[in-house]
Order: sequence, then structure tokens, then C-alpha cells
Amino acid sequence: MRIIAGEARSRTIEAPEGRDTRPTLDRVRENLFNILQKHVRGSRVLDLFAGSGALSLEAVSRGAQSAVMVDCDRAAQACEQRNVERLGYGDRITLLRCDWQQAVSRLKGQGAAFDLVFLDPPYAMTDLSGVTAQLRPLLEPGALVVVEHPAGHPSLVAEGYLLTDSRKYGYVGISIYTAAPEEG
Repeated sequence: MRIIAGEARSRTIEAPEGRDTRPTLDRVRENLFNILQKHVRGSRVLDLFAGSGALSLEAVSRGAQSAVMVDCDRAAQACEQRNVERLGYGDRITLLRCDWQQAVSRLKGQGAAFDLVFLDPPYAMTDLSGVTAQLRPLLEPGALVVVEHPAGHPSLVAEGYLLTDSRKYGYVGISIYTAAPEEG
């Protein structure tokens, strides 16, 4: 795997070994970031289910201000750490080894806010309504939530999210949401 564009363009990154992690393919990442390009520079990124961290690393390479990578798998976290060190992004990327609920709770307690969120859970996790409901307080106005899922089978998200774009790349589907403004 490699970083597609930005300051770390063409630099290689690794993915965790085994079948537990499914890194976003280079071609899918390239197309996704072409769609997101005006939203990345200066953004604060949250990457739940980070795996290799490829999405966050790509965002930081393209000018994101910072990123938080979350994964509860020890091998994935070790891989993320090596990738962050390899690219010299230790000052811009925070790694959290915990499940998504613990991470969201911790980030809420810290008053964190994000402009761009990546959700690339295991494909068996098709109902993200609980995740997206809990994320709501962490989202800045206009924030984008990018969900990777099997093509033709979008994940469920909480009420109050608007689908702004959806694409298929072979067996991979990408859906991009924004949170509707809260009433009241």
C-alpha cells in the first residue's frame, strides 16, 4: 500500500497481517479523496476502526490538521504506530487502542470535535446507527461521515444523517453523510 497524494505521496505503508483487517484499496482511496479534496485541508479527522490507518494517513498527507485513529486490535494498533512513525506524523496523529464506545466517550469528555469521520468497520457490522448516534456531539457543523461497506449494501446510520454521495468500486461501497442541523 502507498500514500496516494500530498506530502507523503508514494511512500509505502503496511497493513496488519491476517484476515481481520481489510485495508481500503489504493484505487478506492484515490477516488474517495478526489471527492473529499475540498474538505480535507485543515480538517480534524476521526478514524474509527482504523486498521492500518491508511485513511487518516492519506488525510494528514493531504493537509488535515490532525487525526485520531481508533482500533481495539493489538496488531492493527502496532501497524498504525509503525506507519505513523515511518511517515513522521507522531505530532499530528493520536492513537487510541480501545473499542469505538470507549473512544467516543473519552473524546466527548475531552471536548473534541471533528470535521471528517471515517467509519470502515468489519463488513459484518452493518448497523452503524448506534455508532453514528453517539458520534453526533463530536461533529462540527458541516462535518462529513464517510462509511465504507460492501457495494450495494449500505450500512444503517442513525436518523438525522443526510446521504450526500454514494459510490461503488467493485465490491466496495462508499457512502458519505452529513449530519442534518439539530432542531431547537
